[in-house]
Amino acid sequence: MDSYEIEDTSDWLGCPTPLETCRHYLRMLENEVQELTLQLRKAREDIFGLVQMYGEAGAQRDEAMKNLRERSGQLATVRKQLYDLDLIERGNKREAERLRDMLDGLIDRPKTIV
Repeated sequence: MDSYEIEDTSDWLGCPTPLETCRHYLRMLENEVQELTLQLRKAREDIFGLVQMYGEAGAQRDEAMKNLRERSGQLATVRKQLYDLDLIERGNKREAERLRDMLDGLIDRPKTIV
């Protein structure tokens, strides 16, 4: 037996031929391609869903900003009304104090003995 024949296992029972090995490798590659195709399809669907969610979130943000601007305008109006009422109140207090002082000058205070 020559030394080069020791490593030749092609004729052993149960050992695949080169053609069988290539076919097996081809099936493995086909399975991997199918799996990657499924993963790619799922990733595309996920990306499409995320794009839709992003669009919806943008629309909700725009609606919230519109609402915020409206409420901000209403708040400015209420603050202005509050400021005007505060000025009116101060004026009325001064007028009431002036009238009280005038009234105090007209009415004599009763003298009580304790």
